[in-house]
Amino acid sequence: MISGVVLFVVELLRQEAKTITEIFGHTTCVRARLQSCRQSIKLCWALIPVKRSFYPVTCSAFLFFLGGCAVGPNYHRPDVATAPAWKEQPPWRAANPKDSIPKGNWWTTFADGELDQYETQALKSNQTIEIARYQLEQARASARITQSGLFPQLSAGVSAQRSQTSAGKPNTTGIHLAAPTTSNDFLIPFNLTWEADVFGGVRRSVESANATYQASAAALENVRLVITSELAVDYFSLRELDAEIAVLNSSVEYQNKSLTLVQNRHAGGIASGLDVAQQETLLNSTRTQATLLRQQRAQFEHAIAALVGVPASTFSVPVKPLALAPPAVPIGVPSDVLERRPDVAQSERQMAAQNAQIGVAKSAYYPGINLSAGAGFENTSLGSIIGASTGFWALGANVAETVLNGGKRRAQVDFAKSGYGASVATYRQTVLTAFQEVEDSLAGLGVLAEAADTQQQAVGAAQRALQISNDRYTGGLVTYLDVITAEQNLLDAQRLATQILGQRLVTSVNLVKALGGGWDSSSLQAIHVKATIKQAIEP
Repeated sequence: MISGVVLFVVELLRQEAKTITEIFGHTTCVRARLQSCRQSIKLCWALIPVKRSFYPVTCSAFLFFLGGCAVGPNYHRPDVATAPAWKEQPPWRAANPKDSIPKGNWWTTFADGELDQYETQALKSNQTIEIARYQLEQARASARITQSGLFPQLSAGVSAQRSQTSAGKPNTTGIHLAAPTTSNDFLIPFNLTWEADVFGGVRRSVESANATYQASAAALENVRLVITSELAVDYFSLRELDAEIAVLNSSVEYQNKSLTLVQNRHAGGIASGLDVAQQETLLNSTRTQATLLRQQRAQFEHAIAALVGVPASTFSVPVKPLALAPPAVPIGVPSDVLERRPDVAQSERQMAAQNAQIGVAKSAYYPGINLSAGAGFENTSLGSIIGASTGFWALGANVAETVLNGGKRRAQVDFAKSGYGASVATYRQTVLTAFQEVEDSLAGLGVLAEAADTQQQAVGAAQRALQISNDRYTGGLVTYLDVITAEQNLLDAQRLATQILGQRLVTSVNLVKALGGGWDSSSLQAIHVKATIKQAIEP
């Protein structure tokens, strides 16, 4: 029987070679795969003893060697265009090739202890990260489910039946029974079934599931990067508002003193009521601006609370003006981004999963080979059911091939190929977006560094202008409007300088995020499921 199965498969492969070649359009590839299968068959056939008596061993050897025939294209990562260096250069010295962003805790680059505490808390308590963790566990379980198709399935049962046979029923001799008979039937069956993955459909499915598992691991890392970078952006935005509010509060104190001076001069008949009204207008306007900034600060504080997993009503960030300088971030070369960004790695692994699905679809063109075995015990007495004479067994094999199905298999192959093509385009677009984000951040840091220098000069000039305006007003050379204008100019210059510093820190965070936050895709190599003996015997 087994030898007949082998000969049937050989003949079926020969007859379908032409059809498969027309479908796939790769004559050389198909011929090579069929030749490999035929060589495997010849090799396992040569292992059969002269008497051809050890059929189970022969069948096992046949399926083992034929298992190398996995249809479908092997995966190769497509090339993408990369530049040898970044177009924009950062406003600091080039990093040593050995310099790198701290892996995992990239935010320590900013040397802010309070930020470190918030980031650590977010990694433990953020619910978006928790969702991604469970999705990773789901992907692993899904890969194990797919991998279970490589193993035989064993089922067992127990049945008991008591029945009465009619006296009118003839026995095997045709004579009716003298009286009704009652009998017991106790059965303990065991059934073993296995679909041999001869043409690699299950193996390609496992390959796709493992790639999806790795994509989920990269997605988790990307979520961590997004959450931690968003937290850092909110934190530095809040600190920038603290610094800006401090500038406004300082201006309010100065303008209060100016108002007192003008009121005294007005009481003495030196200054007009217009001077007093102008100073009151500026003072109240400055107070209003500080109030509005406190409302923005509260929003950032609430956002940080959500990111660290704490109710906003029980969370507060102490006021501390911004006093950090943007750090120098090692940028490497553009090709590094392909290995460092988790979203790029996620897209690449999804592409590998789609490639394996082509093999899954193509395997449907080949016949399925199923082996089955059954055994057990049956007796009329439960007490003596297990014994040599009460046992039974059976072995069987089945080869089935779908001949016509309305073009379903062809459509499935086309669907898989289109999915792979879309994943390639998605991967390349993700890489282009990554390059864009790095260049944007580098350009932003260069411009902001230059703007910070000129704005500091503007602040110094505004302070001198205010001093001169006060002196000239006291001397009666100009009206108080010149003093009001100088005060407003100084306030605007100081606020803009503070805003630029906050933007520089936020842009530095965006640069670290665009570079991948110190992550490395090599960590994905350990993320996969392996077929083990332990899994084969698990329920």
